[in-house]
Amino acid sequence: MYSAITREIRVTVEPIYLEDQSSPSEDHYVWAYQVKIENSGAETVQLLNRYWRITDAMGRSQEVRGEGVVGEQPTLAPGQSYEYTSGTPLGTPSGIMMGSYEMETPAGERFEVEIPAFSLDSPHQARHIN
Repeated sequence: MYSAITREIRVTVEPIYLEDQSSPSEDHYVWAYQVKIENSGAETVQLLNRYWRITDAMGRSQEVRGEGVVGEQPTLAPGQSYEYTSGTPLGTPSGIMMGSYEMETPAGERFEVEIPAFSLDSPHQARHIN
């Protein structure tokens, strides 16, 4: 599990390698990632937009921007949380993802919430300790 807190908004991510959707012989590797967003602050916030940077083991990056997450723009009152699952394919057996959510308060203030960098590891990649 990977976690980051920005302005009392905690984002926790758990990546899961999907063996049944991957085809290593064809350089196709797929992960799901489960995200939980928790509002521990005193004000209501709405998730407006998302930004992801996905980097494979060869250092190739792609950026993904869009409205909301999984077709929703959830509003979180103090103490509330929101969970969703999404996924990504890669052409290498490992990679890394990171990003941010754009949030808005009822007063119209917008701010970025960090999505922690998380590792995409498959059993088809030897792990190295640096």
